[in-house]
Amino acid sequence: MELEDLEVYQEANIIADEIWNIVSTWDYFQKDTVGKQIVKSSDSIGANISEGYGRYFYKENLQFCYYARGSLFETKTWLLKSFNRGLISDEKYSELKDKVYSLQKKLNGYIKFLRNNKPTSKQVNQ
Repeated sequence: MELEDLEVYQEANIIADEIWNIVSTWDYFQKDTVGKQIVKSSDSIGANISEGYGRYFYKENLQFCYYARGSLFETKTWLLKSFNRGLISDEKYSELKDKVYSLQKKLNGYIKFLRNNKPTSKQVNQ
């Protein structure tokens, strides 16, 4: 299976692109403060999934998935701040919050899959 086939990776990138498109319309101060933070954290979700996928060792892959989950939670915080500061509408906040929650469930499922399918020493040495 290729990285691009992973649904969790695809969804992470869709959310990051959607956030980018929203932030790109903000004024300089908003972009320079909240905007940079939410773009970096949302981009980091997919980037960490990707980096872990490309690692040779199982434990490294799992560790990068944990980093991705941390970035996902950071994104949730910046999303809330964006809403509370009037940078995104109620409708857009609700939509993104639902997408992030769905991604959280999928990422947790992917982490569980990795833990449950840990390679044996025979698989690693082949």
